[in-house]
Amino acid sequence: MSSSRGAVHVLSAARARAGRRIARLRAPALALAVALTVVGCAPNLPAARPDPVPAVPPPVLSVAQSTAVLNSIKTVLAAGDANLSDVALGSRLSGPALAIRSAEYKLDLGTGGVRVPTMLPMTAQALITPQTTTWPRNDLVVTVQPDNLQSPRLLVLRQDSPRAQYKLWGWARLLAGVKMPRTADPAIGSPPLAPDAPGLVAAPQDVVAHYVDVLTNGTASAYADEFEPDEYRNGLASSLALLQQGLAQVGTVADSYAVAPGELVSMGTADGGALVVAGITTLTTAKVTVAGASFTLGATEAALAGTSAVKQSETITWSDTVAFYVPPSGSGQRVTVLAAEHQRVSVVAQ
Repeated sequence: MSSSRGAVHVLSAARARAGRRIARLRAPALALAVALTVVGCAPNLPAARPDPVPAVPPPVLSVAQSTAVLNSIKTVLAAGDANLSDVALGSRLSGPALAIRSAEYKLDLGTGGVRVPTMLPMTAQALITPQTTTWPRNDLVVTVQPDNLQSPRLLVLRQDSPRAQYKLWGWARLLAGVKMPRTADPAIGSPPLAPDAPGLVAAPQDVVAHYVDVLTNGTASAYADEFEPDEYRNGLASSLALLQQGLAQVGTVADSYAVAPGELVSMGTADGGALVVAGITTLTTAKVTVAGASFTLGATEAALAGTSAVKQSETITWSDTVAFYVPPSGSGQRVTVLAAEHQRVSVVAQ
């Protein structure tokens, strides 16, 4: 009897140990089952998708960003103007704008303040910003009227690369009586155009080349009828005539014109035309043709030449920025000069 109870006791103990082993084996299995249940119930997560590429690129600068750029340029210009120093101008000016402003400081110093720098408002009344994903990028700004009641300015802001600062690349004065073409809302942006863009009365690069031919040859140019008359062209002709009259007793004076390479900005207008801004280089060359004769430079030219006496020749280099409205082909319209700037950047006298 006692042996029977002992056997039962041993069997019960064995069963208890086996039960504990089964429990230990079941725990991981139960955990695995729970894990599989959780995974099996997990929702199907959507695959990551990149933002769709817009059919039309957004404008490169918002109104707020353009205002911030203009304020930064204004700060640098104000410091340079106050000291008549171009040392820091390169941080916010480039191209024709930098060359002209540097020359204006020399003129101011050389004429005792008679020839002061051009007043450049940095408050916009209209923005023309491009739709683009490439560089360089150009924004156009029509400013408010300056305090001296001269005409508003057309500013060209340029960013050369993705990490570069926007800089004032050039400016031109709106001509009297002109009307700027209608362009896209700055929140949408205007399409930039290639130099050889079709669909216009002339491609942007051809407009500039043709205009230079008209400046050179006047009404004898084959392209004379392509352009409306404009006061900028008339002003150049009048100034040259006065110089020729003044030096008629001792020599000759002539102007020559050339397209400035790499200085072309084109954007589409709302009517299918184009707004084109281009650089032109003008050389005014005066030569003494009478033996023993000479002439004296005025204070403006002397300030850049470093001398006032001319015994052989004088060459004035002008930086010109000209803005055109180019109508769409088939419109029956002619190209109009909207704005222009004609500024001395160097004088060489011998």
